[in-house]
Amino acid sequence: MPLLYLIAGKIGAGKSTLARKLAERPATLLISEDHWTSHLFADQLKTIDDYRLLSARLRTAMAPHIVAILRLGLSVVLDFPANTPAQRGWMRELIEEAKVAHELHLLDMPDALCLERLRRRNASGEHPFQVTDAEFAQFTRYFTPPSADEGFNVVVHTP
Repeated sequence: MPLLYLIAGKIGAGKSTLARKLAERPATLLISEDHWTSHLFADQLKTIDDYRLLSARLRTAMAPHIVAILRLGLSVVLDFPANTPAQRGWMRELIEEAKVAHELHLLDMPDALCLERLRRRNASGEHPFQVTDAEFAQFTRYFTPPSADEGFNVVVHTP
């Protein structure tokens, strides 16, 4: 049975690391928002409003492909942030349209640990986006952990 893996967590919480680990499972495909946005929109991503617009455009384009992959029997690790009710609403639509099971992995990490990891990631130069402490704070303001009434199968990860 195919499964849709979703991941919620602040910047630097380890979402992409967990996504790669989950994608090691048999018949599982990783789809990364950062990969696609860095190749398609890198020059246009300057503000959080740019991110909202371009991420929405990417989600619209990718949704039918994600559903088709799931319907073919492959599992998908969706390395897109499931950090707000609106983002999770889009993911819920994928689950319902593809008629698949899911897991929402919540990385419940303290800000200090996320910032430490973020600074290491920035210094390594391996990630397609450099995020400042101020940008971390700006994005973190929007982070809303999933609530029970959203109906997700939540798997919590703590440090």
